[in-house]
Amino acid sequence: MSERGPNPLWQLTLARWRGFYREPSALFWTFGFPVVLAIALGVAFRNQPPPPVAAAVETSASNAADAEKLRAALVASGQVNASITDAVTASLWLRNGKVAVVVVPAEPRLYRYDPTRPESRLARLLVDDVLQRASGRRDPTAVAEAQVTEPGSRYIDFLIPGLLGMGLMSSGLWGIGFVLVEMRTRKLIKRMVATPMRKAHFLIAFVLMRGLFLLGELPILIGFAHWVFAVPVRGSPLLLAGVAVLGALAFSAVGLLLAARASNTQTIAGLVNLVTLPMSICSGVFFPSERFPEFLQPVIHALPLTVLIDAVRAVMIDGAGPQAVVRPCLVLIAWGVVSLMLALRLFRWR
Repeated sequence: MSERGPNPLWQLTLARWRGFYREPSALFWTFGFPVVLAIALGVAFRNQPPPPVAAAVETSASNAADAEKLRAALVASGQVNASITDAVTASLWLRNGKVAVVVVPAEPRLYRYDPTRPESRLARLLVDDVLQRASGRRDPTAVAEAQVTEPGSRYIDFLIPGLLGMGLMSSGLWGIGFVLVEMRTRKLIKRMVATPMRKAHFLIAFVLMRGLFLLGELPILIGFAHWVFAVPVRGSPLLLAGVAVLGALAFSAVGLLLAARASNTQTIAGLVNLVTLPMSICSGVFFPSERFPEFLQPVIHALPLTVLIDAVRAVMIDGAGPQAVVRPCLVLIAWGVVSLMLALRLFRWR
């Protein structure tokens, strides 16, 4: 009676794990880099009062006294940094973005600004409000304010799910696709043909290894964001972990597909960039995907990174339950299954 040998899938997964923790650079890019990026962006976009609006008051020989009066009123408000300059310099500052609005003392008063720049439109309204009030205008009706700044409404709360999704995408595509092609160029895959394993064992081992990475990657980033920036996790941690696992497996399968026929590292680098760059821009990592035109929305919301980030944000920030993330999970499963089936069909050892 013959003894059964070790399971090929288990041995391949174990080999991938050993190769991973023996590479310090791989440990940093998987676990350390997302935290470093979160620190940098979290500090850059931390909650703080907005800086004063930059404005220029255009002056000439005939209106120097009026220009100085307007500048003094703007500076006294504490909300505007105003400088007096000539017409040519004021136009140059406005074009270069040094100021958001130019005030021209005239009758009626003239505001020059770029309506395509949101900061210019807001600056025009603020500057006009300050000058109107300095001239004695009062609100016709009483108003009250309720300022709300709490976890869940800040930019860092929006950013962390985006960084998590981008990290899963990058690790899946670069960490699997690039490594697989590098093994092919070094003739390592060719030597494995003689071993007692199937093509499926070899490829699925990469996917399983990516799922194991997530056991450390997810708690580190989420825990750091919660501890340092008080980013909330209002939904179920288990549901969040399940969505992240589906995203990691889906991108791992896409990485296998990209590397199935790539013969050198230059080719796989180009393919990975071709996939990752559009999704990094369009899928809502750093700003909402709804800013893109309406006719692009069906395509954007079919991308795996978009549905992953939307599902993670829904669970973390909105406290969504399983029913709210059914569609994103189905989309991720579809991406993973289709990509893995195509990778198994297209993969070549040589």
